[in-house]
Amino acid sequence: MANDAEQGEKPLFGNPWIFIRGVPSLKFLPPEGPMEVAFAGRSNVGKSSLINALTGQKGLARTSNTPGRTQELNYFVPDGYSGEGDDLPPMALVDMPGYGYAQAPKEQVDAWTKLVFDYLRGRATLKRVYVLIDSRHGIKKNDEDVLTLLDKAAVSYQIVLTKTDKIKEAGVPRLIAETMDKIKKRPAAYPAVIATSSEKGKGLDDLRAAILETIGH
Repeated sequence: MANDAEQGEKPLFGNPWIFIRGVPSLKFLPPEGPMEVAFAGRSNVGKSSLINALTGQKGLARTSNTPGRTQELNYFVPDGYSGEGDDLPPMALVDMPGYGYAQAPKEQVDAWTKLVFDYLRGRATLKRVYVLIDSRHGIKKNDEDVLTLLDKAAVSYQIVLTKTDKIKEAGVPRLIAETMDKIKKRPAAYPAVIATSSEKGKGLDDLRAAILETIGH
């Protein structure tokens, strides 16, 4: 797999990224152009922290201890592209609203849910969804519901375990094996699990490599 330098392109990771748009409804989606990879997961699973660690920018995605703070599809792209003509960014990272947050008003939860599901079903440039699972809890019922939706929509997804620094190191391989067993019969699941820790920097290179491979870099 050729890297960015070999292809004569601006490197995707290691250079600054910027926030370009928050999308509260589908009519505000950017025009389809760059390939997209999205990050999904329960509220407080660590999506924003992972995106910040992945791009090496602490303040790129807003983090909060309050579940449900991310209420839009938030778009991030590598800096240095005009967004016009042939100078489109090669990809975008999309931070999706967390699911499973019961404390929000039902109308708000329903609106987030519709936004996310409509996006998943209708976005041709979406190449993969990285579904984040808190390693302390494993795959829960609401995670399974999302995986089933992705299977039905035929949207490729890969499981990313977060916060592995919060469990015993010896338990990580077992958790990976258990997670693989749970997804092995799911048609849209990519058959590999990535274990990460945003705080310790573990697994980030594996995730970057997976993203680059997904978009063909």
